[in-house]
Amino acid sequence: MTEEAQGKWEGKATVELKGPTADQVWPFLEDFCNLQKWLPGVDTCYQVEGELGQPGLVRYCSSGTASSDGSHEGNKVIWAKEKLIRINPSERCLSYEILENNAGFKSYVATMKALPINDGDGDGQHGCKIEWSFIADPVEGWPLEDFNSYINSSLQFMGQKMEQAVLSG
Repeated sequence: MTEEAQGKWEGKATVELKGPTADQVWPFLEDFCNLQKWLPGVDTCYQVEGELGQPGLVRYCSSGTASSDGSHEGNKVIWAKEKLIRINPSERCLSYEILENNAGFKSYVATMKALPINDGDGDGQHGCKIEWSFIADPVEGWPLEDFNSYINSSLQFMGQKMEQAVLSG
């Protein structure tokens, strides 16, 4: 099946955090150039251009992969430049797109949101959920199911790290 015939990939992952509120988690998501603190496998993330907290901000992210024998010889660095295209602190959401990369992405736009969990009493103080949605062209070498699984497991890990940061902070 050709990529044109497959169309766009769309997906969404969610993680619920029992303790932290959306307002406590949002600053971690809003800190666009510190992804290495939260996402497993990301070794480096830093600002390349633009202004922190503003659309147009570009970050560089990379991760090294060990060779099959575990040595550091022949390591391949996987990298991407990602641009913040929308940020709304009052709605606790941001969107970004992958610009340049060597991971096989042709088109990828994602939105991350920190949302309160409403248990019916309306105070929004009973935890939160983080939502990561995306629309992308198919990525060579990745079945959609595997890509969705990667997004979901990455978000579960991020949620645990953010929950620990709030509870220990």
